[in-house]
Amino acid sequence: MKSVLALLSVLALPVMAAEPTLYGRYEYIKLPEIGETLKAKMDTGALTASLSAKNIQTFTRDGDEWVRFQLATEGASSKVYEHKVARISKIKSRADEDEDKDATESAKRPVVDLEMCLGNVKRTVEVNLTDRSSFNYPLLIGAKALREFGAAVNPARRYTADKPDC
Repeated sequence: MKSVLALLSVLALPVMAAEPTLYGRYEYIKLPEIGETLKAKMDTGALTASLSAKNIQTFTRDGDEWVRFQLATEGASSKVYEHKVARISKIKSRADEDEDKDATESAKRPVVDLEMCLGNVKRTVEVNLTDRSSFNYPLLIGAKALREFGAAVNPARRYTADKPDC
């Protein structure tokens, strides 16, 4: 019986994953396709990443849905970016959590796949576009992107990674 229990305990052990890289609550992220390095908030409470954008317009090109936007960041140029839409996300507002569940409204945001560089690690991450100009950080890195980077977050630290170098 003991040998069966011992075997079961060994089989129940989780597969050893690589240790996550520890980052601070805030880090610099380079967006190579956009040519900008932005301050980002690493937010384990958010599911997806968000980029501050304005003048967001979806359109069709060759039968696919695309989005056109400008960065809504301090000192941003008026350059217009175009990306193929990966999907449309529905984002619940915080107020929706407290309100009547039947009256829940969601904001629909275009999601694009963007290359990001954190330290010396480059990954392609799903990013929803929304105007974050009223927030301190134009880029929010949510749990999905944190997993892509193999990241863990220490909220007591800031800017632990070197400037992006990918």
